[in-house]
Amino acid sequence: MKLLLIMLALAIPVIIAVSVVIAAGSPVVTFVDHEKVAASLAKGGDLVKAQDLIVLGAHRNGTGQVEVHDRETDVMYVVDGDATIVTGGRMVGGKVTGAGQSRGTDIQGGHSQRLAKGDVLVIPAGVPHWFKEVPQSISYYVVKVLK
Repeated sequence: MKLLLIMLALAIPVIIAVSVVIAAGSPVVTFVDHEKVAASLAKGGDLVKAQDLIVLGAHRNGTGQVEVHDRETDVMYVVDGDATIVTGGRMVGGKVTGAGQSRGTDIQGGHSQRLAKGDVLVIPAGVPHWFKEVPQSISYYVVKVLK
């Protein structure tokens, strides 16, 4: 498992730059230039959208709400900054905010994990997660693998 995470950490920047997606039954190579990648990391935003995955850049200056994605596994790679994320447990104050998406106000019984530059975190679909503390800021890539 550790070897897989190390390989994933090394591969994510490549996945961001050139993603192979399946469209209309044939492989399509998608290129995202460095300016769009930088803008996505500075403000957040999608880089690639396909039937089975989404690649995006994210930037946070503060905490957010608890999130649960019913059909999305999040693979995160931290490129700058640090934060504390809570995963697992039970979402408190949850409300459906979209198809297969819920947001809440707290997590009871979760696991706190400090994230820093270079870390990779994989959050399976259906697992509550929450950026509980963001001391200054954090920038990260997310590959959302869709069920």
